[in-house]
Amino acid sequence: MTTATLRLGISRCLLGDEVRFDGGHKRDNFLTDVFGRYVEWVPVCPEVEAGLGTPREAMRLVGDPRHPRLVTIRSGTDHTQALVRMTDERIEELKKLELSGYVFKKDSPSCGIERVRLYNEHGMPSRNGVGLFARAFIEEFPLTPVEEEGRLCDPSLRENFIERVFCYRRFQDLAVNGITRQTVVRFHTIHKYLLLSHSQPHYQVLGRLVGHAEDHRPTELASRYGELFMKALAVKATVRKHVNVLQHMLGYFKARLGAHEKAELLGVIGDYHHGLTPLIVPLTLIKHYVQIFDIGYILDQIYLNPHPKELMLRNHV
Repeated sequence: MTTATLRLGISRCLLGDEVRFDGGHKRDNFLTDVFGRYVEWVPVCPEVEAGLGTPREAMRLVGDPRHPRLVTIRSGTDHTQALVRMTDERIEELKKLELSGYVFKKDSPSCGIERVRLYNEHGMPSRNGVGLFARAFIEEFPLTPVEEEGRLCDPSLRENFIERVFCYRRFQDLAVNGITRQTVVRFHTIHKYLLLSHSQPHYQVLGRLVGHAEDHRPTELASRYGELFMKALAVKATVRKHVNVLQHMLGYFKARLGAHEKAELLGVIGDYHHGLTPLIVPLTLIKHYVQIFDIGYILDQIYLNPHPKELMLRNHV
């Protein structure tokens, strides 16, 4: 685990602040009461910070998907420029905070990151809009993990997002501690199995990159590595991929197991493969044997502990 502060941006209404257009909030108990124990939240409400007040007339996105306008529904007042000014100023402030992730409010014309209602000149809606502030944030911080609170109800998406947040924080730590070719290679080494659980193609490309680390200046190596690393983790991990990783780990100590122990471990991996148990079951047994046999290479793998066990994320995937 990283020891640095895990600082994430968040839509203020998700923390329970009454900043919604109707004067209400959308407090998310997982974010505030569970994940919040590990996070320093940086709350942002673009519409309030743009001076639009609470409560306020409801708004929607109108026009071109790439350059929509933010217009009130009843009076037709255009607040686009106010949001753009606020966004430019706020993003400059956020650059100084080294955010490791951001949780946005779904469907919001300022904060939604996908499928936001966008209305054409005839008043007909489509679901291809992106909130004004969210779009600008993603463009400015392309490596930073972002997610909408609604999608975090899905256990696999929740686990993936939080995993990416902790991984990105560790990558940010490289720059804080001083980037060298050796630190990038070491970073890759301890993340190998985690990468393999997401994307074998990215795993192979990253392996070739660090294998030729001497061909790059350290900062260039880290920059290229970080881009590919975060893209790899955005690829969905699957049961099949996890089984592949578990079997790779098993190969390090299978010969040391007795017949009964080997059958038991293969059995729980098989149960996970067939959806009868969650990932935490075979993983716990793997970790048990890795510690007993003191296999340092495996013990160092972030895959074994990518996020705090108290979050129990792998109990549900």
